[in-house]
Amino acid sequence: MKALVFHGSGESAWEEITDPGLQEATDAIVRVDAVTICGTDLHILKGDVPEVRPGTVLGHEAVGEVVEVGSDVRGVRPGDRVLVSCITACGRCRFCREGTYGQCRGGGGWILGHLINGTQAEYVRVPYADLSVYPLPGAVDSKDAVLLADIFPTAYEVGVLNGRVRPGDTVVVVGAGPIGLAAIATARLYTPEKIIAVDLAPSRLEAAKRLGADAVAAAGEEAEQLVADLTEGLGADVVIEAVGVPESFETCMRMVRPGGHVANVGVHGKPATLHLEDLWIKNVTITTGLVDTYSTPTLLRMMAAGRLPATSMVTHTFPLDRMEEAYDVFSKAGDTGALKVVLGGQQHDVLTVRAS
Repeated sequence: MKALVFHGSGESAWEEITDPGLQEATDAIVRVDAVTICGTDLHILKGDVPEVRPGTVLGHEAVGEVVEVGSDVRGVRPGDRVLVSCITACGRCRFCREGTYGQCRGGGGWILGHLINGTQAEYVRVPYADLSVYPLPGAVDSKDAVLLADIFPTAYEVGVLNGRVRPGDTVVVVGAGPIGLAAIATARLYTPEKIIAVDLAPSRLEAAKRLGADAVAAAGEEAEQLVADLTEGLGADVVIEAVGVPESFETCMRMVRPGGHVANVGVHGKPATLHLEDLWIKNVTITTGLVDTYSTPTLLRMMAAGRLPATSMVTHTFPLDRMEEAYDVFSKAGDTGALKVVLGGQQHDVLTVRAS
């Protein structure tokens, strides 16, 4: 089969590798119909995630058809159309029993495209299939469903829920990429008074407005002044960091009000300064987290009911064998207007919808 293989910092290739096979009785083999590229994949290629060894197939999000299952798999069978979650859960360890599947110590957690071969391939082996894939209703399009593998549960759990967004809050989302946009869409479920989106790219700020942001600003002093003006100098109740660089995290800390919440979602490859000399007295809560995907069934029901604006987030689609081109487009989002790139899903000719 063909797959996108990581060969070290800055190096990857769409190349022929051996088909995956069942290794455990709890495994499933899934033929990939739709897959997407995550900002985390770009961090891996930059060398920010050293645990990923050269030779690993990248990717941790997919929709596909089950073609083979191990003898212990009961929840799915060959022919089923499924969502492959970015998180694998053994279901037995302490963390899985508590619902914090991202911290699984039984061979799960974030392993696809990280510790084992991932989804950016024609086929993928999924361990612990009964808890790590979700049957999909026919009404949900593959290009929409694949966004439930990572970005929507991540934004919702690590951003909105960890940040404790409540009715009447002022919410600032720093970073209007796919995760930030999903945070805006799911924060709206809690009827905040206002949502402010911050980003450097005008196309992403326009997308943020379409998805429900009440105000937008370019990153920097302009954004901090806007938050101050809209909150009478108090600061935001909740600030969601969705970039993963020191400057954006430190900006979030300056925007939050006393007693507020900063929910860090971004993947950080460098240290950020935490100014405890200013913060120790402000009762600020800072949360970090890897998604657990406990919300995936709920989000899937909401998508089936038309409550999640997934389609508007997919700006580019490609055939699966144009993986390298798709990476190039996604990595140059400032020039291409890319928000979410999807490959496969019955697509034969590249379709481009520029963010406007």
